[in-house]
Amino acid sequence: MRNTSRALRGLALGTTMVVALAACGGDTASEGDGSEAATDATTEATTATEAATDAATEAPTEATTGGGGAEGAVAVLLPDSASSSRWETDDRPGFEAAFQDLGLTEDQYQILNAEGDATNQQNQAEQAITNGATVLVMTNLDSGSGATIIDNAKAQGVAVIDYDRLTLNGDADYYVSFDNEAVGRLQGETLVECVDEQVDAETPAVAVLNGSPTDNNATLFKNGYDAVINPKFEAGEWTEVDDQSVPDWDNQEALVIFEQMLTAADGDVNAVLAANDGLANAAVQALLSRDQAGIPITGQDATVEGLQNIALGYQCMTVYKAITQETQAAAELAVQLMNGEEPEVDATVDNESKEVPAVLLEPTAVTVDNIMDTVVADGFRAVEDICTGPVADTDFCQENA
Repeated sequence: MRNTSRALRGLALGTTMVVALAACGGDTASEGDGSEAATDATTEATTATEAATDAATEAPTEATTGGGGAEGAVAVLLPDSASSSRWETDDRPGFEAAFQDLGLTEDQYQILNAEGDATNQQNQAEQAITNGATVLVMTNLDSGSGATIIDNAKAQGVAVIDYDRLTLNGDADYYVSFDNEAVGRLQGETLVECVDEQVDAETPAVAVLNGSPTDNNATLFKNGYDAVINPKFEAGEWTEVDDQSVPDWDNQEALVIFEQMLTAADGDVNAVLAANDGLANAAVQALLSRDQAGIPITGQDATVEGLQNIALGYQCMTVYKAITQETQAAAELAVQLMNGEEPEVDATVDNESKEVPAVLLEPTAVTVDNIMDTVVADGFRAVEDICTGPVADTDFCQENA
């Protein structure tokens, strides 16, 4: 798959969509008046430019603004920048590097961010298709809106890759992600180790902060960690403080939810299963306000913030998903589809209506003991980014900075 994709190196497109639309405007003008035709063409070109500007306004974090081209183009639809910093700090540059490495020019791809608005994402998808996208790479905000985007795209002959999140009951052509139940198992297993090492309570009180109920990945994560921690609760080895989902992975709402958990438990919480680093940090902030920080808390995404909390002793682990591998795999599939090829993959995933051909990557648990051997060794994070401010005084930074 990698070799066939690299055959596209050097491919370039010569005509922008605005020029193409202007030319179409000339065809629809009155045949008897050349000046009217020119005026109509100019008007339609202006309208097209305004539409492109509107699309960019809807996606304020967009970095590449092409997307047209007679031979096809790829549009990447990212979900937001609030639920996790990864979408803008890791996925966007990962896609940019992958597309450039595969030989695409800037007018052959665009990267859009819906900023948490499903209607905005639908509009971005439609605008991208209008501008010439023949492949969409989409991280949906929820399966319902995602399925609508896929149906509209497929009706126009556009291929769709579910990226990172599976669209339940959708009709995506391919799916690229990590083994998300394995992510949850790593969270559960590492939390067990951290509780055994750090908690003196005879029956540790453990709170659970799940991700968004509309995100299928959050369901898969929960399936994974519940398989590990529920037997602890059922056997009476642990006490479950509470188990709540956080709508839209909203970190501020997670803070409110966890503060309510703490209050209801009179502060008696010994550990937290948090589904990602943003939710983990919400728990950390609530505990810091009570001078209780330092209990085992899980996370995910290996964000700089998460790694800093690990170095400070406020979080016991995160899950590293090699996003550069994920963006590369998705970009290669997209370019093959754009080029009229039929990619071959080794796995399938059931989305409750069909078996979707899939590329599934393996996650890695990260603790303070293997930060250097994982995220730093891979170049995913740099020590100088982790070891800033008060974090610079931690043992981790003193030993490795």
